[in-house]
Amino acid sequence: MSSVLTVSGLGKTYASGVTALSDIDLSIERGEIFALLGPNGAGKTTLISIICGIVTPSTGTITVDGHDISRDWRAARARIGLVPQELATDSFENPLATVRFSRGLFGRPPDPAHLERVLRDLSLWDKRKARIMTLSGGMKRRVMIAKALAHEPDILFLDEPTAGVDVELRRDMWALVRELRDKGTTIILTTHYIDEAEEMADRIGVMRKGRLIVVEEKETLIRKLGKKQLTLHLPEALPSIPEALAPWGLTLSEGGARLDYTFDTQADSTGIPSLLRRMDELGIVWRDLNTRQSSLEEIFVSLVRETA
Repeated sequence: MSSVLTVSGLGKTYASGVTALSDIDLSIERGEIFALLGPNGAGKTTLISIICGIVTPSTGTITVDGHDISRDWRAARARIGLVPQELATDSFENPLATVRFSRGLFGRPPDPAHLERVLRDLSLWDKRKARIMTLSGGMKRRVMIAKALAHEPDILFLDEPTAGVDVELRRDMWALVRELRDKGTTIILTTHYIDEAEEMADRIGVMRKGRLIVVEEKETLIRKLGKKQLTLHLPEALPSIPEALAPWGLTLSEGGARLDYTFDTQADSTGIPSLLRRMDELGIVWRDLNTRQSSLEEIFVSLVRETA
């Protein structure tokens, strides 16, 4: 895949002396869904705001489809659609007029067929002449997405797209994002919902204190940084973990009827065969076992803690 967005050496320090971003290097591939994760204040929204031309960077360069956002800002900005976290629309206007106006802001010629297609794809066509103030929260968020798509951008930024919406609507939004990607739009989203990133993203970036601490394909990230847990269910409860099993760092739960062993999937040896042999030598019988891979949420929490 070719890169549609390239960020090099990006930094932002405000007049107050606060540094919001430091040495950000990032390349987004055309047609991917990229999820940007991080705690509040990590710099996610600042990064998006700089790329979208809302905030001026202190250092670094950004190119969008080959266009520098500083020297050729009009062409660069025309290739970007932004859906901010806040719902910002004219409550007295209707969806059709709103997307028509948004398209005109970018100097795009009228295209009623495109606007109808966008509104239909977002299930807004039947509400095209309704005042936005009468729409539900989910519909208003769809209007925001329609506005961002009105000028046919190559890249769509979604800043917390499902913040404050119910579970059913979140699922609908996930399906919508996939459809947009399938039609060729590159999607970059920020989210506090780890399951959202795990469900949708092709690649994941994690930010902490203004720095991008990891960028990796989702499956690779889970495989490289994740750990597995072996759970042994015992027919007879143990009062405590025998001293002979101390090297494995086991934990005992469920009243002594469950032994948990966490191991590194990337290590030369998992230690499982030797653990089972030692248990057999000690006469500790187990009736069932299963393994579980670390979730993306657990990996995210560990990354943030390590860099705190």
